[in-house]
Amino acid sequence: MRRRIEGSFAGPTKKNFFAVPKMFLVLFFSLFFLQVTRVTADSGKLLVGTAKINITPKTNESVHDSVFARSLILDIQGKRVAFVSVDLAIFSSEKLVKTCKERYGISQLILSSSHTHSEPKENGKMAFQDNAFVPFYEEQILKVIAAAAENLFEGRLAAGRRTFPQLGFNRLIVREDGHAKQSWVGDTHYRSENPDRIPFGPVDPELGLIKIEDTKGNVRAIVMNYAMHADVVCFNYAISADYPGVASRKVEQAYGNKVNCLFIQGAGGNVESLQISPRRSGADDTVKTNYEILERNGELLAWEALKLAKDIVVPASATTEIKYMADTLRFTGRFDKKTAYTVKLITLVLNNDIAIAVCPGELFVQFQLDWKNKMEIAGVKGLLFGYSWSGGDWPGYIADVRSAALGGYGADEDPRIIEVGAGETIMTRHLQNYYKLTGLMREHPPK
Repeated sequence: MRRRIEGSFAGPTKKNFFAVPKMFLVLFFSLFFLQVTRVTADSGKLLVGTAKINITPKTNESVHDSVFARSLILDIQGKRVAFVSVDLAIFSSEKLVKTCKERYGISQLILSSSHTHSEPKENGKMAFQDNAFVPFYEEQILKVIAAAAENLFEGRLAAGRRTFPQLGFNRLIVREDGHAKQSWVGDTHYRSENPDRIPFGPVDPELGLIKIEDTKGNVRAIVMNYAMHADVVCFNYAISADYPGVASRKVEQAYGNKVNCLFIQGAGGNVESLQISPRRSGADDTVKTNYEILERNGELLAWEALKLAKDIVVPASATTEIKYMADTLRFTGRFDKKTAYTVKLITLVLNNDIAIAVCPGELFVQFQLDWKNKMEIAGVKGLLFGYSWSGGDWPGYIADVRSAALGGYGADEDPRIIEVGAGETIMTRHLQNYYKLTGLMREHPPK
């Protein structure tokens, strides 16, 4: 059976394609970026808004569990950054960016997709393929942002990380010829879909978490950051938020449903769950989806999140500082030089203690491990928010240079894949921007 939907997650969305003269491409893309960097720094009382809404559309498709959108607004002196986690594979909307800025004063809207492969489909098409549900999603997301904006409370935040036995494995497995191949392709030695549950690496075994409390010490919102593909029940032919939906629900239930838990996917482009349900070939296939595996993955992650949340101490400071830089880079395709990508990223620093690299696309986990290591050297907690769109194009899979050489799904099999080295350029820009935000990166030589 096909392991992935034809033309699904490996390449750019329809917004990515435009052709320009070759001479112009060589000259322009040698610069690698547009000079449109924006810097924002604010300090003061933090106002927080959060809400949750069901975004499951009316459909004839079977529904195992509903999909949701959860919002989180951070407001300092009227300047607002909004995160919206959506139980969809890939979601972006220029309309939402414009409307949220006009109606609710959102200066930066970040749409973070959990990357569930079981989102609602219309004739087999997902939201990023422009199915008929997109206007409904936009309407529901506007409602969840409005609800958050209309119910702001004074809040404080802190973050932590916790290592636990890995739930996933690196699905690009090096074979006898030295090249890598995806886990659903077997050979004389390796069995398809890794039924032996060999913990191939690298993976990131850490869970990252941001805890937000009100001034009375009540937990009001949690942001859960973990890097693993949300396709435990891929090809189940029913709607499901997959393991991120279970994890978020379990955390919320543990707090009496008085907390919204936003799941933010990490750099899980090449990480698969060690436990997956049998894949079905169609809705009439007699093979049954094993939802117990889905529940177990979500439960394990939620359990670790709740333990971590208890350990995080939110400081009683009346002042919060938020600094960020929005930046834009441009790339060509690796094989198709006429394919052009405009990639927007945001580097966010909270209280000089939390450094978040916000990235669209499906980055490979090596970038997350490297970012965390560099932030540890800097003395802060590093998080990478993958699958998180804030403007520009959706760049598809972004492999590190070594993975691009070894090959496999997401590394070199799509003719439209982004150029080699794009991920390193993106993460270097995040690092530069982090040091600019801290004030250590001089703009001019010292006198």
